Amino acid sequence: MRLRAFLAATVAAGALLAAPAWAQNGPPAMISVTGEATVSVPPDLAEIEGGVTSDAKTAREASEANNVAMGKLLLALKGVNIEEKDIKTSRLSLQPQNAPNRTGSSAIVGYRASNRVTIRVRDITRLANVIDALVGAGANEIGGINFMVSQASKLLDQAREQAIADARRKAEIYAKAAGVTLGAPLGITEEGSPGALPYRRMSAGIAAAPVAQGEETLGVTVNVSWAIKPAQ
Repeated sequence: MRLRAFLAATVAAGALLAAPAWAQNGPPAMISVTGEATVSVPPDLAEIEGGVTSDAKTAREASEANNVAMGKLLLALKGVNIEEKDIKTSRLSLQPQNAPNRTGSSAIVGYRASNRVTIRVRDITRLANVIDALVGAGANEIGGINFMVSQASKLLDQAREQAIADARRKAEIYAKAAGVTLGAPLGITEEGSPGALPYRRMSAGIAAAPVAQGEETLGVTVNVSWAIKPAQ
């Protein structure tokens, strides 16, 4: 009986000693908030897609006609000072064209060749001239205009600093309301991919009009956790 009582007392004492250690290893007291910031700037780069589609009775005729038409388009781009490094093929296809038939089987009545390129315009003030050149050279496919900012990374760094400041401001409000003070940040994470850019489309075959690029808004969202301690 004495041995059992001694063992029971020993186990109880061990549990009491272990409890504070377990509490110290638990999650720290903290406040977690989200900080946001945006930076707006006029874009200085643009990309536009343009190309030609040619129809003919044979695959060879469609391909040859498309090559001739594409050659004229590339010469027109060269005429408005677009360098070769800024022209990239984005789609190239040659497909048979079938006559409509409700029975399910249809005969091939011709072929369609298509060639589209993506053009980077480094002087955004000349974007309307590039569109004029595409239309004038016979482009019958004009895709979207994608406006970009060449120094986006530097601008995003500014937004990151502002987002952290926004997170601290919010955390201090919560800390004051809760009667605690902020300590050091325990963790910082950035949400998703910052600085999503809009994408606009134009209808093929429409003569160029003045292009209004507006401003691009680059945004950053961060999640920050701050340690808290009793107010002094």
